Amino acid sequence: MLQDRFGRTIEYLRLSVTDRCDLRCTYCIPTGFKGFEEPADWLSFDEIERLLGAFARLGTRRVRLTGGEPLLRRHVSDLAARISAIDGIDDLSMSTNATQLRRHAGALRAAGVSRINVSLDTLDRACMQAITGRDSHTQIMDGIMAGKEAGFEPIKINMVAMRGVNEGEIDRMAEFCIEHGFVLRLIEVMPMGATGRNTSYLDLQPIRARLQERYDLVPQAVELGGGPARYLATRDGRTSIGFITPMSQHFCATCNRVRLAVDGTLYLCLGQEQKFEFRPLLRGGASDAELEAAIRAAIELKPQKHEFTERPEKIIRFMAQTGG
Repeated sequence: MLQDRFGRTIEYLRLSVTDRCDLRCTYCIPTGFKGFEEPADWLSFDEIERLLGAFARLGTRRVRLTGGEPLLRRHVSDLAARISAIDGIDDLSMSTNATQLRRHAGALRAAGVSRINVSLDTLDRACMQAITGRDSHTQIMDGIMAGKEAGFEPIKINMVAMRGVNEGEIDRMAEFCIEHGFVLRLIEVMPMGATGRNTSYLDLQPIRARLQERYDLVPQAVELGGGPARYLATRDGRTSIGFITPMSQHFCATCNRVRLAVDGTLYLCLGQEQKFEFRPLLRGGASDAELEAAIRAAIELKPQKHEFTERPEKIIRFMAQTGG
């Protein structure tokens, strides 16, 4: 098992397969940004499979495919099948904006992706266009329903809660998720890059108390994916609502994950600069033993906690560069 200096077991890898996205959400990618990684610097599928095999031998059992938008990477379902076949990895999921999901849902499910998280900050078409930079409402809703038809379980709806933008839609989103059996996850915005710092923060603690009373929610007993959300459930079990609160109630003490960017850079924390470059090792002939030793060395760099509250200006890179 991989353990960091603070005794935390690291068994969850979030793998970015591209830093490109077909949306421009206001809190994520700066308007007009052109500095994406060149495809020649992306890890190949062979390199990804080899590196994830090393992680799996050291105890990693959960992998989430992320981006940017992962469905923009060609043949990503083939990669999913290769990852799901790695011995030791027993939980393969994906985060997506769902614009491309209708075309890919069946292939992803057949490849071994069991769960999806969909970024959906609003159900209102005009608000969605204002947040994402394009009229994507029909594509996204069609994609979500295609995911439901394909049998992904559960489907989690990730809603970044923003003061003055979509805070008035939280109850409507909860009703939508209850109707369809989706899991709603409300997320506090983080000050990652100028995009994150320019987004109006909304404290989720009062929202949690209000929703708990309105829907008679009780603590969720069943684990839902090993991530940072704290869940409440409806008494009839129809759905759950999770709260991801890196600002108002951080979860650093139980952090179990690291993020591998598309270029092979392993980021140890969203709110710190520690990182480790794996591409030179993979392309320089490193042995499996050397890769495993490098992974252990990288995990030793993982910091104890982020500094989003104390130093919100610290992180210059934005979310799509790190991997969602």
